[in-house]
Amino acid sequence: MARFTHDGLDIAFFDEGPRDGIPVLLVHGFASNKSVNWIGPGWVKTLTGAGYRAVALDNRGHGDSDKPHEPKAYTPQKMAADAVALLDHLEIGTAHWFGYSMGARICAFASLDHQDRVQRLVFGGLGIGMVEGVGEWDPIADALLAPSLDDVTHERGRMFRAFADQTGSDRMALAACIRSSRTLLTPDDMAKITAPTLIGVGTRDDIAGAPQPLADMMPDARTIDIERRDHMLAVGDPTFKRAVVAFLGEADAS
Repeated sequence: MARFTHDGLDIAFFDEGPRDGIPVLLVHGFASNKSVNWIGPGWVKTLTGAGYRAVALDNRGHGDSDKPHEPKAYTPQKMAADAVALLDHLEIGTAHWFGYSMGARICAFASLDHQDRVQRLVFGGLGIGMVEGVGEWDPIADALLAPSLDDVTHERGRMFRAFADQTGSDRMALAACIRSSRTLLTPDDMAKITAPTLIGVGTRDDIAGAPQPLADMMPDARTIDIERRDHMLAVGDPTFKRAVVAFLGEADAS
């Protein structure tokens, strides 16, 4: 297990593909991990097969990384700093950044604070919800802390509790994370993100918010509708994969 230390926490990561390939930093979503979000759906195979170096971390509180139980540990800025620290650890100057759901928000915050480290951006599973919010999340924290799934009646809470149980997650850490990681960005923030950006959202995703209004706030952004996919299933969609590889390839050709 590859690990490094940042902000007093051990952070787990993987580094796959050709070392001379352009790095793509992968930042997973809430309650997921580097394997579930990127290996299982085939992203690592897709990216390394296209000649990219695929680098991914387990966000603090997730996977094999340390899991503090204090909500103050989980601001998007702190998680973005973990991702930048991973690039430093691997002596990578700039990379393409690809975040899904919460990972997309983390990438956005990283782009604001470390614009010189970002070549291109992919936001998956998060559209205008990045600015306007994605609904009420306190019931999800309650669902994570409930004695069992049978005690949860909130529909979205049940979905995330079942996912957390499936992945063997530390539910107290996830509850702390969901309470502090939801900081919204403003339209002015989005206007400052100058890296070319692709925003992909499933057409049946009832969490992310529409992608085009977010793209309209940004200097150089486009969208892809991931047809007939919800928030969970859009991750590994083949059309999404082809669009991302084509989008990243534009940088190689320029």
